[in-house]
Amino acid sequence: MAKLKLGVIADDKPVKITIEMAASVHHDLVAYADVLGRQTGQTISDPTKLIVPMLIRFMGTDRAFRKASRLTNHPVTTGLNQT
Repeated sequence: MAKLKLGVIADDKPVKITIEMAASVHHDLVAYADVLGRQTGQTISDPTKLIVPMLIRFMGTDRAFRKASRLTNHPVTTGLNQT
């Protein structure tokens, strides 16, 4: 089985937000949580907990975003080491 981009989910002080997503995206999120749980041995009772690590990973690997944030003096505060 191929290794997923996410690893063990770290605890962090949360900021509450509410989002809506397509049912198909939620279905895929649940499936991803299942595969990640089997791969890491970590029980993921709430698949929505994956959204933040996914965003961190996405923004951390988006070279254009990182470059633009440096140019606009908006330093990136998340990093790949937090996933």
